[in-house]
Amino acid sequence: MPELPDVLVYLERLEPLVLARRVERVRVLNPFVLRTVEPTVADAAGKAVTGLTRLGKRIVMGFEAELFLVIHLMIAGRLRWRPPGKNLPGRLALAALDFEHGTLFLSEAGSKRRASIHLVRGEEALREFDRGGLEVLDASLAEFSARLRSRSHTLKRALTDPRLFSGIGNAYSDEILHAARLSPFAITGRISDEEVERLHASVQSTLTEWTERLRAKSGGEFPETVTAFHAEMAVHGKYGLPCPVCSAPVQRIRYADNETNYCARCQTGGRLLADRALSRLLRQDWPRTLEELEG
Repeated sequence: MPELPDVLVYLERLEPLVLARRVERVRVLNPFVLRTVEPTVADAAGKAVTGLTRLGKRIVMGFEAELFLVIHLMIAGRLRWRPPGKNLPGRLALAALDFEHGTLFLSEAGSKRRASIHLVRGEEALREFDRGGLEVLDASLAEFSARLRSRSHTLKRALTDPRLFSGIGNAYSDEILHAARLSPFAITGRISDEEVERLHASVQSTLTEWTERLRAKSGGEFPETVTAFHAEMAVHGKYGLPCPVCSAPVQRIRYADNETNYCARCQTGGRLLADRALSRLLRQDWPRTLEELEG
């Protein structure tokens, strides 16, 4: 799922393409992607784009007449830009905004249709999409600490809760926790002030570093390859590969459609965290430490 760094780069690349430009037509190519009926997409036709912003992981495009198009890419949704007259990619294209100089369209890979767009009118309607998460890049240590400790969660869950923190998802939470040398299962109310300070610094440095990396990788062009897995990542998507800090094999915990990746040596003092399904299956044979795993 595109997270804060990806969405920031999308917004930066969209601004020179669409800001102050008039959209000629809005096309809904898959009826399931549009989750609102009033106002209609026809109401946006002929309107100029007046603003671009972010609400968590959502991209918001403002139009004249106080119209707002809210785009949630979910896991496999992506934005793409094509010059005029170029065909869109068949079933993958869900919706398109046609401008005189090109087309911005939303695509989604796979069979599950989770990406969505909402067209709403007025600031009050737009506020309904704000989950209330703290904007971490601007947050002071005190603000971050208060929000982190406001609920009793594991660190992994807290970082990815949009009601607590804005824009952090599965991928960057793994990288943040690895850089902070903290267990994803540590409880928010039980970590020390020093650990909170370390986590705050890691959140800001990791997200800033990856925004700069993605900005450089796009080379000033509209980003065509947005993915949760990058070769330069330390642990996310690196199960079984050596940790870049200590060379121990990266571990994972699977649950639902997600997984958590971590380094046992760097983050949990060598202790392996129990994967629910596998640890129940193995029971007494489940290794508790790296030494047991290697043995």
